[in-house]
Amino acid sequence: MKRLAITALAAVALVVAGTASAQFGRGVNSSIAAHLATKDSYDGLFHYCRAMYRMNPYGDGGSWLTDYPLADIDLSVRLSELTKAPVSFDESGEPRHLIVRLTDDELFRCPFIFMQEVGRIFFADEDAASLRTYLLKGGFLWVDDFWGSYAWQVWEGQIQKVLPPSEFPIVDVPNNHPMFRTLFEVNGVPQIPGIGTWRYGRRTSERGADSAQVHTRGIFDQKGRLMVFITHNTDVSDSWEREGEDPSYFYQFSVPGYAVATDVLLYAMTH
Repeated sequence: MKRLAITALAAVALVVAGTASAQFGRGVNSSIAAHLATKDSYDGLFHYCRAMYRMNPYGDGGSWLTDYPLADIDLSVRLSELTKAPVSFDESGEPRHLIVRLTDDELFRCPFIFMQEVGRIFFADEDAASLRTYLLKGGFLWVDDFWGSYAWQVWEGQIQKVLPPSEFPIVDVPNNHPMFRTLFEVNGVPQIPGIGTWRYGRRTSERGADSAQVHTRGIFDQKGRLMVFITHNTDVSDSWEREGEDPSYFYQFSVPGYAVATDVLLYAMTH
């Protein structure tokens, strides 16, 4: 039954893949300021919450804005199509996706936050304290799209300010974890390259041998709840952002990318 559901996912998403890209444009379709979360941003429906972070001068990779805004838009649209999750849309039909600062009260209105390119992240003391409180109160963080051993070292050093490894170690999340069966039955997280890497040589590893293996890891609270989900050496969000650019990329990467994301989002909001 779940295999049929994934087939349906491919069919539904392909029909409208070009439509979303055409409707919302490839560039930043509105100012960052317009999407910064305020106390009036929330309406009780689902909002994709992208977390803003400080840039690490010794880091590696892009920034917290990587794949913005189309990844946020496209995943919100797909979630509304593939599930009964009540996604928030504005009068023009655009999802009300949000940007949240780690030190703002609005962070605590998001059951789920997403961070990109965390090989460039830096947590000041106040960032770490607020994020720790958010996670221990029931929040969920997914980090994605960082590649290679150095980017991992940067991320690991920063998240340890938030969740000390003596209490909250980083562990592998096995492919048989219940999260990967929430709606679609997936065999863990595939290696999804940025579309530029894939176009030139059909490669999936963006850093060669240094990023050849996908690491699907997590941090659990002391009651066993997954609160930080880490997808290293893969770019799941590019499969959403670039869904309409190439049919081959869509079928190979966007379909499993949406299946994984749907499972993660539903799990995060129900556990």
